[in-house]
Amino acid sequence: MKYLVIGLGNIGPEYELTRHNVGFLILDRLADENKLSWESDRLAFTSLLKHKGRQIHLIKPTTYMNLSGKAVNYWMKVLKIPKENVLVVVDDIALPFGKLRLKAKGSSAGHNGLKNIEELTGGQDYARLKFGIGDDYPKGRQIDYVLGRWSKEEINDLPIFMDKAIEMITAFCTIGLEKTMNFYNK
Repeated sequence: MKYLVIGLGNIGPEYELTRHNVGFLILDRLADENKLSWESDRLAFTSLLKHKGRQIHLIKPTTYMNLSGKAVNYWMKVLKIPKENVLVVVDDIALPFGKLRLKAKGSSAGHNGLKNIEELTGGQDYARLKFGIGDDYPKGRQIDYVLGRWSKEEINDLPIFMDKAIEMITAFCTIGLEKTMNFYNK
């Protein structure tokens, strides 16, 4: 069984520890825990996790957030991975900080990375793991907030929530979407 897990983010040191890059951060932590390295490949950094008889292909698109669909579409085709085995890890301002929500499908809710994935993969029917970053910003300052760095309090709590996200990723790839949603989406 093959899976494709995509962490959304932007490349470059100026984006490294921003809220918008939480998808990258979670996959980096997963790779570190499993002593995996990243390779620069076509449209993404890639790594392969072997877990309980599954091949879990991890990618961090190098296309920048708004063109993430190019990388997702390319790697789905190259690896011959069906949409039901694809999971996108993404930030979400509609959820409080640290809240995790696994969804089978849904709208982009204005998230440009998800919007581009929808356009290039042919719809909204792919799983996504949403990581809440909160919405503690003044009116009109959303871009500054999502591209801003984590607060000191958030940085302290981030590992706990990232570890839970990693549990959800591996559960998705082993017990499936429905059971993972039933167990973790409370």
